[in-house]
Amino acid sequence: MDELSRRLVPDELRTLVEPLIPPGKTRPQGGGMSRVDDRAVFTAIVFVLTSGCAWRHLPPSFGVTVPTAHRRFTEWSAAGLWRDVHRAVLDELGSQGMIDWSRAVLDGASVRAKRGGLTGPSPVDRGKPGSKIHVLSDRAGLPLTVGISAANTHDSHALKPLVNAIPAIRSRRGPRRSKPAKLHADKAYDIPALRDWLRQRRIIPRIARKGIESTEKLGQHRWVIERTIAWLTGHRRLTIRYERKPSHYLAFLTLGATITYYKKLAK
Repeated sequence: MDELSRRLVPDELRTLVEPLIPPGKTRPQGGGMSRVDDRAVFTAIVFVLTSGCAWRHLPPSFGVTVPTAHRRFTEWSAAGLWRDVHRAVLDELGSQGMIDWSRAVLDGASVRAKRGGLTGPSPVDRGKPGSKIHVLSDRAGLPLTVGISAANTHDSHALKPLVNAIPAIRSRRGPRRSKPAKLHADKAYDIPALRDWLRQRRIIPRIARKGIESTEKLGQHRWVIERTIAWLTGHRRLTIRYERKPSHYLAFLTLGATITYYKKLAK
């Protein structure tokens, strides 16, 4: 299992994550059982994300009980750990000049959802309950920010929140940056108000126009975001949403994106 743990969470990623993990609560009166190692718990959570197994099926070989793994995941999600790790890896990429700000690409994809908030009848799955994941990436397909909504929410509603959610990322030279030069999107985002909103922020809209531009031409730039979504759904926990709380599914989605960043960083 040690070899599996190293493949799931390499030492370099573990070194980056450890300082960001919030400290555990201490008992004022002292005593009690010793706290399970945070590194083992983090690896177990990554295994759940990657394999898609239910929490109750978590192998005991990780040295972490099911209640401990789920409780720590809930605590860390509430503390914003996944967002912090996401930004830390983006800073590493940005400081090495590995983020291409010349163009950002936006798209969404529907996933089936069993229950919980931010679900709705999916227009692409015969009206079954579902959610939609939204991803905004740089020109090379590295996701800069992610989000979720109900499956029956129009894609265009995600544009403003995702653009506003891009964190200020470290650059190789100069100040931090959080704004791409251009934004590419498909015809679902072809709304004059959105174009005006982007121009006000000095972002050039490259949104396909309905009835004018062909899908083939659009695909020359958008294939990278489709590949990114395929990377994310390669983590089996993301293919079907089992989490009742949207924040927990978003936590897994952010963690999946973080692992994608790390693979790029490690090359």
